[in-house]
This record gives sequence, structure tokens and C-alpha cells, in this order.
Amino acid sequence: MLGIDVRASKSEKRTTQEERSGSGGGTEAYIVYMGERKHNDIELITESHHGMLASVLGSKEAAADSMIYSYRHGFSAFAAKMTESQAQYIAGLPGVIEVLPNTLYKLQTTRSMEYLGLSPSDPNSLLNVANLGDGVIIGVIDSGVWPESDSFSDRGFSPIPTRWRGSCQSGQDFNPIEDCNTKLIGARYFIDGFRVAYPGTPDLSKEYISPRESNGHGTHCASTAAGSFVNNINFDGLAPGTARGASPRAFLAVYKVLWIGYLTSVDVLAAFDQAIYDGVDILSVSLGNPGPGYGTIVNVAPWVITVAASTMDRSFPTNIILENGLVFRGQSMYVGPDTGAVDLYYIEKPEIGSQRCCESIREDELGIAGKIVLCFTEKGSEGDIVQAGTNVRRAGGLGLIAAKNNFDGLSSLHGDAFPCVLVTFEVGTQILNFIRSTSVPRVQLRRTETYIGEQASTNVASFSSRGPNTLSPSVLKPDIAALGVDILAADIPSSLGLVTRYNFRSGTSMETPHVAGIVALLKVLCPDCSPAAIRSAIVTTAWTTDPYSRETIFAKGDIPKVADPFDYGGGVINPNGAGDPGLIYDIGTQEYINYLCAMGYTTTSINQLTGGSNTCPTTPVSVLDLNLPSITVPNLSGTVTKTRTVINVGTPSSTYNVAVDPPQGISVTVNPTTLRFSSTVTTISFRVTLTTTHRITTGYYFGSLTWTNGVNQVRIPISVKTEIP
Repeated sequence: MLGIDVRASKSEKRTTQEERSGSGGGTEAYIVYMGERKHNDIELITESHHGMLASVLGSKEAAADSMIYSYRHGFSAFAAKMTESQAQYIAGLPGVIEVLPNTLYKLQTTRSMEYLGLSPSDPNSLLNVANLGDGVIIGVIDSGVWPESDSFSDRGFSPIPTRWRGSCQSGQDFNPIEDCNTKLIGARYFIDGFRVAYPGTPDLSKEYISPRESNGHGTHCASTAAGSFVNNINFDGLAPGTARGASPRAFLAVYKVLWIGYLTSVDVLAAFDQAIYDGVDILSVSLGNPGPGYGTIVNVAPWVITVAASTMDRSFPTNIILENGLVFRGQSMYVGPDTGAVDLYYIEKPEIGSQRCCESIREDELGIAGKIVLCFTEKGSEGDIVQAGTNVRRAGGLGLIAAKNNFDGLSSLHGDAFPCVLVTFEVGTQILNFIRSTSVPRVQLRRTETYIGEQASTNVASFSSRGPNTLSPSVLKPDIAALGVDILAADIPSSLGLVTRYNFRSGTSMETPHVAGIVALLKVLCPDCSPAAIRSAIVTTAWTTDPYSRETIFAKGDIPKVADPFDYGGGVINPNGAGDPGLIYDIGTQEYINYLCAMGYTTTSINQLTGGSNTCPTTPVSVLDLNLPSITVPNLSGTVTKTRTVINVGTPSSTYNVAVDPPQGISVTVNPTTLRFSSTVTTISFRVTLTTTHRITTGYYFGSLTWTNGVNQVRIPISVKTEIP
């Protein structure tokens, strides 16, 4: 089964120390599997892996050099470089179940779509069931497009839909005949608002007065939403695979509103208006605030899908090898060669504090030349660390190790062969202790590798904006989280000599096109579904634990914590689950009008908005009455009862039972507790009564309400704050 017999019995340990120490042939990668982990101390598990390997290879240093990865979450195992005889020997050690040689698999994607379960090789995935999004038109309001990118190839595309009314607009270095096709079917730009807001002829010399962009942001977002399949993509060897959007067969229309880093609401609204006229089905708009502050979420209207940013199970480890044999793993995108042994330097400046801040390193620092520098930062951004690296390089340094407690997103740290490695404060402190205890401390930095799997747990990014919704507190925002960290997608060329380029980007902008592309797939499955129904399918089926390791999802910030609905709404988007939601919470036009009435809008202003002749109900309505796939009560002082209505979109004859995880100190009663659907009964309402037992004003507590029929789990989050008058 294994190609070689590495499962020697315990009585056959006749391998010599010489063979075990490395002279038994060439080394290859092997996986040493030890079954279920015996305890929850993951660091101790890793130490045991290193210890076992050291007993075979003869030293801790050899083990550190050989170790590739320690699996310590879902099971206990490690991967290491060994000879065949060493693998045979370790197979006979106590506790080892099996030793497996490394197996090479064909790369499928640059990861984000595969992580989401949108696999082209799985005929049952939403991607294939929805025919790759064929026929849907996605509009992207952003910084424009680089049309030459292979991600916008129209090879094999269907004809442009006859309902499409848009066009491509000519302009500087943009020819509609050459630059648009049956994939990129629309391209326009809007600059008038910018010119008004920034009079005096601002410098646009590096900008294209056309749909073509000079930024790269719009191209990246457009290709993430609907980029065509492009094989053999990587960034200097990192993250190799096939690049594609969530809906690779969808049509694209781009609307440029960003100019030299600035945009105006005037131009944005003009783009919205044009896109609606043109006939787009879905709009991807990456506009928002940075987090992780409380209440930083924007785009809080209940009729839009507001997206938080999360990570995926991919990491970019860089080995840091100290001269004393200790090995640490940092995160970087260093694509240069291994550094070899280099002097390690820490700038001791007691007057600044016990730990020298990265932000205070200057390019004229003495003592840096020819060395790798260690620094610490608490509040500094990745941009500050990049500047510190730039200053170290200008001072003649050979690299930077930056200790930062919370970091996500390495995209700002790539671009050349200068190593800039991020580590935690704990690791930074251990490196500092080594420097202070050694007369001539030296370190080696290895070239960054690409890992996927359980070693990189899913988290909400620190830069992702958070709830609660300050404008309408009873409407939960964000709705959902999606991938927004270190996304590899199309970008503008880094030089005029290149035609196309693929690049990493991180930010609150990257997750939105993922959701836009997934919504396009759902639109194919249900072309008549309302936006509210699609939003419901996404929210009620979301992952609230890591989709692969099933570990808790954390929200990064000043103090990392377990993620709650203000961090990720319903959870992390689960596309295949959304394709079969079981039940949906739908919202009609009149309900939205009632919401506006409850928010204090007058009948006149509502009719101006809707273009109709509507009236507010004579009986007062509450924002809590909106049939959202969530329940948020911002000021519960006693008891409140609200109604929700669900529509069965699954098996006609289905029985659903309720399961409630109540927020702390809140009693939640549901009536009825069982919903029975049939071919004639497709819609059922239920009442939810919430009662607080708190006697003081509290912060928010969180829970959930789930309807299940044994197949579908239809979950909505509950958020309640007690407010005593």
C-alpha cells in the first residue's frame, strides 16, 4: 500500500545509529501518524514530536532541520524529512501507528475557492450545480479594470444576454473594441464628483481617464468575484495553483469611481444608478471602515449583505533558526534564498522602553549594517512594519523580525527578496532572551513556504469592522464573513513590460467579491429568489466553527476573543450549505416600508424613495418585526415577543424541531416548537419570547435559534442587551 514497507514490527528494530543519523540513503518527506491526540496541550504535542524525531536523528538540531510540520489539532502526527531506513525505524517506535510516504496531489486552486467547497472536480458542489454562474451579470464598483488579464478571457463564453443594456466607454488607453469582450461586457468611469470635490486640477498624471485602472484593487476584486480559470498561477512560487473567481462563468461589468486613492459618494451613486440601468444582477461594492473597534460597521441597511473579513486555512511559514538550535516559525512572504547564518541585532534604547518599537527605527541607525534586526510593536500596522523594514534595508541591514501580537494579512510584506518576518510577542521575547544571553547571536531565515490545512485556523481579521449597528441597532450587522486575507488574484502589471500579473491583497475589500460570486451561483439556482431570500440562505447555513478542524473561530483585535455575531454575523459563508438551506426568512417590499416607518421616515419621504404611493401602518410597528434571519434586541427591559416567518424550500413534507441556545441570563421560548410542512403548507410563522433575568443594564449576550429536520440546520443568531430604565 505504501510503496515501501515502513511498518516494521517492534521486534525488528535492527537499524544502526549510523543509519538513523542520516547515512541510510537520500531523504524524503514522511508522515508519522500517531492517531488521536492524547491531550489538549498542543505545544506539548509538538515537543513530543520533536523529541521522537530527535531520538531517531540523534540531536535536537537535526530534528529541527528535518521537521516540516507538526499536526496537533485534529490528530497527532508530524511530517519530517527522513531516509527510508529512518522511516522504517520510527515505524517501530511505541505509539506510532503508521508511517506514510509523501504523496503529491494535483493543484486545484490558489485556495480560497477550494476552502469554501467550490470545487470544480465535485459534481455536487454549488459551483457545478449552478453551472459556474453562467448567465449572471456581476457589476463591480471600484477602481477600474486591467482588461488584458487572463482572468477576463472570454474563451468559450456564452453570448452576451439580450437583457444587457450597458456598454464599454472609450477613454485613455482603453479601446472598447479591443478591451471588452463576451466576459468583460461593460466598463465605465465616473470622475465628475471627484473633480468637484478636488478642484484645482489635482495631479492625475499617473491615472487613466478611462475604465482602465492604475491601482489594481478593482481588477483584484473583479477577478475574485468572476475571474475565468487561469492555470499555473503563483506569486514568486508562493500559493501555486489555479486562479479563478467564485463564479468563473459570470459576466462582468466594471464601474470606475476611484481616482488616485479618492472616491466620492457622487460618483459612487452615479455608478449604482448606471449599473441598475445596465442590467447587472449583483453589485460588489468594497466600501467600508476598518475594525476592530466596537460599532465600526458601516453599510448597515437591512437590504444589503454586509460582509466581514475572515482568514482561511493557508499560511506562509518562514523558519527562524537560532544558533543554539531553537527553531521558530514566523509568517512572511519572503521569496529570496535562505540567508545562512547572520548576526542578529536588537537596538537597546532604555529611554524608549524595555522593547524597542519597530516604528522608531530610522534609516540612519548605526550597528544595523550586515545584520538581521529584531523589533517589537504593539499598535503598529503592517504598513509601519514595512517602513521599519525599508529603514533597516537602507541602513544596510539584511532582514527584519518584527514581533506583533495580532497580525493577519502578509500582503504588504511581499514584493522583493528582503526578509520581513512577523512573530508573536512570545516568540520575539524568546529571541530577545537569546540575543541577551549570547555574545555573538546569529540566526538563519529560510525561504517562505506555503502550507494549507489545519495548521492555520479560521479567524475574523483584526481589520474587519464590527457591530453593533449604530444606525439601526435591531438589525444585525455584519451579515456574514468571507475570505479577505492574503487573497491571490489578478492585479495590474508591476512594470510596463508585463501584460498581466497576480498579486496578494488583504483588506475589508477582498471578502465582498467572494460573496458576490457566491450570490451569483445561488441566483442561477433560484433566479426568482429575492435578495432577502438569498441573504437568508447564506446566513442560516454559515459555519460557526472552522469548517475543517471544527475548532472555535476567534476574532482578532487588541484582545483576541471567541467570535460572536458582531464579528461575523451568522458565521463564515458556506456556499454548498447555502445551496440547500431548507428554510428561508424572506422579506417583501411592504415589510421594508414598515421598517422605514419604524425608523421614523414620513410617508412622503418613503414614497419619494420607492416611487410608489405607500402609507405607514396605523398600528405602530417595530424594527424588531422585520423578518430578518437574526434576532437582535438592543434594549430588553422585561419581556418581548416577536414573530418570524419561514418558507420551506426543501423537501415538501418536512418536520422541523427547534433548538435554542439562549444568551446568558435570557429566557427564550419558541411557539410552536415543531413546524410541519407539506405540499400545501409551505409557509409557517412562529413566535419568539425573550425575557431577561438581569437586574442591571448589561452588554450584549449572544445565542442562537436553530430549526432542524435531521438534514438541514437552519440557524439564526440571537443578540440581546438588557437595559434597565
